[in-house]
Amino acid sequence: MAMKTIEYVPVGGVCTKSIRVTVEDGRIAEVVFTGGCHGNTQGVASLVRGMDAGEAVRRLKGIDCRGKGTSCPDQLARAIEMLAGK
Repeated sequence: MAMKTIEYVPVGGVCTKSIRVTVEDGRIAEVVFTGGCHGNTQGVASLVRGMDAGEAVRRLKGIDCRGKGTSCPDQLARAIEMLAGK
């Protein structure tokens, strides 16, 4: 069982201050957002839990929030990629 965790600090002016992601055997085991829109970040974290990490990146990468060129879900995708070494 290969488990990896990253504490990621988002960029691009999103509301979330940090994202902790744990991936185990290629699947997302846990996501914890600090800050941001509580209901939305809880929802995103719940939806991706148990999902293949690559599939989560495909679904979330590129989502934009208010013309910032990024979003909390996009930053989560970037954190997962960083964890995977991409």
